[in-house]
This record gives sequence, C-alpha cells and structure tokens, in this order.
Amino acid sequence: MNDFKKDLEYSHDCETMKFWERAYRHFFPTMASTVVHGQDGEHQRAGVDRSVILENSKQVLIDEKARRIKDTGDIMLEYTSNDRTGGLGWAEKPLRCDYVAYAFVPSRKVYLLPFIQLQNAWMRNKEEWLKKYRTKKAPNRNYNTLNCPIPTNVLFAQIGAGLRYDEATASEVDQCQKK
Repeated sequence: MNDFKKDLEYSHDCETMKFWERAYRHFFPTMASTVVHGQDGEHQRAGVDRSVILENSKQVLIDEKARRIKDTGDIMLEYTSNDRTGGLGWAEKPLRCDYVAYAFVPSRKVYLLPFIQLQNAWMRNKEEWLKKYRTKKAPNRNYNTLNCPIPTNVLFAQIGAGLRYDEATASEVDQCQKK
C-alpha cells in the first residue's frame, strides 16, 4: 500500500543524496549549481523538483522520480495519478519540466528523459504499450495510481524517433495537422 505522504518524505530524503549532483554534472558538464524545490507549492505542482543552473545562466527544470528498487529494465510511466478522480499522471500532465530524472536509488542509476519527447512517445504509443506491457496498479488509500512499465530500450528508441521527421514517411494525421 502506497502512502502519498510517506512517498513524498522518501522523495525529499533522496533530494540530498550525492549521486544526484554527480549525475547532473555528467548530464550537464557546464553545471554551476542546483536549486532544490522541495517545498510544497507551484514548483511541485508544475513538475519541478530541481533547477540546474548552467555556467551561461540557463536554467534547466527537472522532475525527479526516485524508485526504491534496483534497475528493473523499465521506466514506469504514470498515466493516471488517481483512478477515482481520473487525475492525469505525470506522463500526461502539461508540466513545466524540461527533463525527468528517473533514478533507481539502490543502484544509483539515473536516466535523463527529455520531457516533451517522452510525452510525445507516450501519446504516439500509448494504446500499443498498454496492450503489450499492461497496467501496474499502485494501491493507495481509496484509489490506485496507474502506471505502464515500458522497457528502457523501447522508450529511448521512441523518444529518439520523436526527434526526427521525414515528410516521405509522415502519416496522414501528421499531414492534416500541418494545414
């Protein structure tokens, strides 16, 4: 049984772990500093747990996801936060973050997922993925959170596919959206 309050506490406990800074220095070699947005407020609701400030003053907004298990070879995409209310999960919400930093805390492994392309991959493949990989329910008090476990290699391939466009192979839907 999940408990949102305890899960949030766990997430806040993880904020100060040193592996985050090492991961961000790897992903952003010109990182000057980070700012943790752990307080409840607009940042949290907008999907911003941390800002990475680069040497040129650019601010990169990160939504951090910390799993309590070793790398399972998949990324759990939360598509419904509350199945009773129909609340959108982070994979479908219009968040302000630039990236999702998805960590397996025990193994200190972090995947950096570009958020717009991740959502694009989810929306393009949602039906197929739900059929193939199914839904994993995370029980909470009085509701379930719905997740789809996408193999990491499949997700990264589809994120990459969303970074390319070829008019010759564009679908009819893409063609109509241009008009």
